[in-house]
Amino acid sequence: SKLAALFEHPLYNIPIPEVTKKDKLFVVNPMEKFNLRSSGSDEWVSSSKAETLLPTGKTAYDTYPAWLKFHVGINRYELYPRRDPLMSTLLWDLATQRIVSSVQKSGGTQLKLIMMFPNYGQALFKPMKQTRDQETPIDFFYFSDFERHNAEIAAFHLDRILDFRRIPPVSGRLVNITKEIRDITTDKKLAKTFFISPAGNVCFYGECSYYCSTEHALCGKPDRLEGSMAALLPDKTLAKRRSWRSPWRRSYHKSKKAEWELNPNYCAQVRETPPYDRGHRLLDLIDMTVLDFLMGNMDRHHYETFEKFGNDTFLLHLDNGRGFGTHSRDELSILAPLWQCCSIKKSTYLRLQLLATQPYRLSDLLREALAADPLAPVLAEPHLRALDRRLGKVLAAVGRCLAR
Repeated sequence: SKLAALFEHPLYNIPIPEVTKKDKLFVVNPMEKFNLRSSGSDEWVSSSKAETLLPTGKTAYDTYPAWLKFHVGINRYELYPRRDPLMSTLLWDLATQRIVSSVQKSGGTQLKLIMMFPNYGQALFKPMKQTRDQETPIDFFYFSDFERHNAEIAAFHLDRILDFRRIPPVSGRLVNITKEIRDITTDKKLAKTFFISPAGNVCFYGECSYYCSTEHALCGKPDRLEGSMAALLPDKTLAKRRSWRSPWRRSYHKSKKAEWELNPNYCAQVRETPPYDRGHRLLDLIDMTVLDFLMGNMDRHHYETFEKFGNDTFLLHLDNGRGFGTHSRDELSILAPLWQCCSIKKSTYLRLQLLATQPYRLSDLLREALAADPLAPVLAEPHLRALDRRLGKVLAAVGRCLAR
């Protein structure tokens, strides 16, 4: 396994700083037990007398489902650890746990559903909108592109291979539209949009500002539909998040350009603006730029951080559905923060160089990681080959900065 060898490499074993109590997103009561009632009801019981109810040698933490362990493990430095024993369990749960509730997620431009499991875990479901080999038409603006379920799956694994670990876990899943959405939804607006197509397939379209109409309905075969299931982050009432507008945000206008597209010295003013004037925030943003360039994502208008950690923490790389839309073109403008600022973390640069070598070729690693997903093959081969080409362009951009 090339992936196993990669994670054994010294560059993937640089220790993070010691995690103190204030560096944890949640401080958990070690005696608080998570317990699903054995009667079969979807009710959980929290007991402070856990020590009297637990088998010998077990702690209250052992009673937590994988999604809760994931939430409890989040800290200032990482969303999940490099060698996370939970990861395979969490991905398996996302792919297989019984769905007890499906409602449409409010907001956003395209249809997404919130799914709930019997153990109170929740996932964000993005349905399949186009096939693996379809490319975004060249005349489409980035803001009218489809969101792709397979891009969400591939982005999670790519983020992990780059050792950023800033995207919540995502698994592919084949969902039964009738039993797992239509028959169990309590969302009346969503329920009204189901119909049977002339071909006899079960379809629905929901309510949203783009692509929610009978012309853009999502149809099963006859009621089976692919989608991505992403583990939800802790509720914002428990862990507030701050949304930051990206300084390199696009204009989202058909003819207007953003300031960074017109001013080659734009980075100088970003460097003087908080929070980019100190700490590693700008370097973290350049990490995100590299990730976006590799997958061709032009739609990074905002990013988020956990409010508890202030400015000294990692960025969350959420909403990656507009990645992996084209393999035949490389959008160099995505790399603007890198070549305008001529800055990159040394650890990121060394890992990128490693991923350009034969034993650790980026396309091979992502192919291996995606082979374990229930919807494999997740990406068409040309998308995987494009990664190696784009990685070469990132390294060339850093090379030009070093020469300068």
